[in-house]
Amino acid sequence: MSGGPAGPRGPGEEPWGGVRPFSIKTKLGVLVVVSVLITTGLLMIAVRTETELRFITVFSMIATLLITQFVAHSLTAPLDEMNAVARSISHGDYTRRVRENRRDELGDLAQTINRMADDLEAQDRQRKELVANVSHELRTPIAGLRAVLENIVDGVSPADTETMRTALKQTERLGRLVETLLDLSRLDNGVVPLRKRRFEVWPYLSGVLKEANMAVPARAGIASGSGTHTRTDVHLHLDVSPPELTAHADPERIHQVVANLIDNAVKHSPPHGRVTVKARRGAQPESLELEVLDEGPGIPRSEWHRVFERFNRGDAGASKGPGSDGGTGLGLAIARWAVDLHGGRIGVAESARGCRILVTLPGETSLPS
Repeated sequence: MSGGPAGPRGPGEEPWGGVRPFSIKTKLGVLVVVSVLITTGLLMIAVRTETELRFITVFSMIATLLITQFVAHSLTAPLDEMNAVARSISHGDYTRRVRENRRDELGDLAQTINRMADDLEAQDRQRKELVANVSHELRTPIAGLRAVLENIVDGVSPADTETMRTALKQTERLGRLVETLLDLSRLDNGVVPLRKRRFEVWPYLSGVLKEANMAVPARAGIASGSGTHTRTDVHLHLDVSPPELTAHADPERIHQVVANLIDNAVKHSPPHGRVTVKARRGAQPESLELEVLDEGPGIPRSEWHRVFERFNRGDAGASKGPGSDGGTGLGLAIARWAVDLHGGRIGVAESARGCRILVTLPGETSLPS
């Protein structure tokens, strides 16, 4: 006969509903019972042997104190350890943990303190990663804007309408990225706004590829470590089918995805290699499937699950292209974050040559408006 689902566990209870055999209440109860039994036994011995009552009283007090001291030490020792760990956490040291070797209420408290330390350590790490994320994302439009302005100042490009329009576009993108920082503050509450709209894929991706090409000259002049490539020998190719393909998503977030995937693919491409961006219609209405393929050495299958982790840069000495500077390991993590916001999927896919990143966006039906 099967029973129904178990209800919530109360304090001092095991999952099967019984009282925890090693709870503090049980230990204190045993202490009282043992003390009474010792006193009673000594009194019976005193009656039978005609021993004076005062000697029996002294012996029973000594035995009771020894047992109480043993139980008290077993209860206060973990409290001292928890106090030391809590003091370390208050000073910013989130590495210490409480030993979880008890099966009573103090063991539950130790698990709670350790979970709290894990959460605080994760928040501190995310705070530091946010600074790196911001630097990574702001560097690309700043590099593009710098390239345009330097060309104007050096007389390479005239300050015509088209050139200034490109500079304005990069400036507007900077403003949108700053607004994104305000949106990131809502992540803790699980609320990040998506400004989804319908757009044509071909002209949109053409603009992304054009910005990627324009940013290259400026990247060569800034300090290394930005995670952006300086390659001018890699060819970018766009393949959209059908040409009138449309999608329903947040264009700014998708720009983050495509730009970072292109940047990563170019860095790992061989000399005079080719990076292809493909766009196809997905299974759902207004859904979209994006692929970014390069001709580099590819990613070992054993590393597929770690590709999108923050600060993961793979084998720094093996799989980098001639224009790679190592980067910060944030580009693919940012791409995954933007795809997750849409309720989509991103991952490494099988490829006969190089690396193939597949992005699936659900369109209109996945997220409520």
